[in-house]
Amino acid sequence: MRNTAIFRCFFAPQASKGPFDRGFTGVLVRLETGLGPLTLEIDTRSAPVTAANFLNYVDAGSYEGGQFHRTVRPDNQPSDAIRIGVIQGSKRAGAPSFGPIPLERTSQTGLRHLDGVLSMARTTPDTATDQFFICAGDQPELDFAGRRNPDGQGFAAFGRLVEGWLVLKRIQMAEAAGQSLNPPVAIVRARRL
Repeated sequence: MRNTAIFRCFFAPQASKGPFDRGFTGVLVRLETGLGPLTLEIDTRSAPVTAANFLNYVDAGSYEGGQFHRTVRPDNQPSDAIRIGVIQGSKRAGAPSFGPIPLERTSQTGLRHLDGVLSMARTTPDTATDQFFICAGDQPELDFAGRRNPDGQGFAAFGRLVEGWLVLKRIQMAEAAGQSLNPPVAIVRARRL
């Protein structure tokens, strides 16, 4: 049974903040998921390499048939000293793949991991490929010099959620075995608007 107090507190609506408020209108992408649509604004100006990488996967159709497979929330990180809140997605198995890209650090782009920010998942620097995540709440420990990744290099923020906040919440709070969504939430369609 879900704790509704955690749900309400963790997902309190946040005002839009940061570099995206400078009047920039990026490329819009819609992800149709099994729990509803998410509309994303991709910042091709501040994070051009990371944005181009994500759009390559969108244009190749790689995310269609993919899934949101991971949820990280307050109740499923018992051994993590630095806790975060994100949902993580990936392309479909066997879909076109592209090589890893250089890490565009938040110290270079000026973007921050705020509520609804879109970023690339990675292990070590310069290893991001298709997996991405959306922040559920502000996540400063994912920025450059943050403590979530031991190397302190942070993750590459490159966009933000502009529509679909309730869908983000639904995916974040869906049933999971540990951090693995069970079942995963399908990405039915991914396209530029």
